[in-house]
Amino acid sequence: MITSATQGTATGLAIVLRPLRADDAPRLLDAVHASLPTLSQWLPWATSAYDLAAAEAWIAYCAGARASGAEHHFGVFDAGTGALLGGVGINHRIPAYRSANLGYWTTDAVRGQGVAVEAARLAARFGFETLGLQRIAILVQPENRASLRVAIKLGAVCEGVARDGIVVRGRAHDALVHSLLPRDLGMATPDRQA
Repeated sequence: MITSATQGTATGLAIVLRPLRADDAPRLLDAVHASLPTLSQWLPWATSAYDLAAAEAWIAYCAGARASGAEHHFGVFDAGTGALLGGVGINHRIPAYRSANLGYWTTDAVRGQGVAVEAARLAARFGFETLGLQRIAILVQPENRASLRVAIKLGAVCEGVARDGIVVRGRAHDALVHSLLPRDLGMATPDRQA
């Protein structure tokens, strides 16, 4: 479990990141459906067909990916109420390059309150401190203004456009590539010699 060290969100909401458990499936389903019109614009899995079986399958996938060390996904929870507020994850790891991607989403109920920024910050710190990453990339479609704001507020540096860098619903889209290094979060930079 990763706990927000500060009341880092705009509303002072404290959050907790932890791996999703099997009994979180109904809450995950409710969170996705509550924000479906927004999420479905950017996330190919967020459709009206998303059901309890899909939530259970995602949680099982996350457990397996975590066990293998390939990916690390977390539910984002309100530290006070336990409500599921979204998800954040480190994926597409390339161990030889000590790099990975970072993805995040939140429910509409907490959008604009700093939850995604704080969750992304905590997940990135986990990637740098626990996984030994030296670089984390965030790929965002240029039209996804909310995700772009999160990357900017996080301190990620925009490096350019990856042409056809993201595939959503079988169609390629350009992606703005942002990167985070430990120093962007005020952390010590690991030795550059690998």
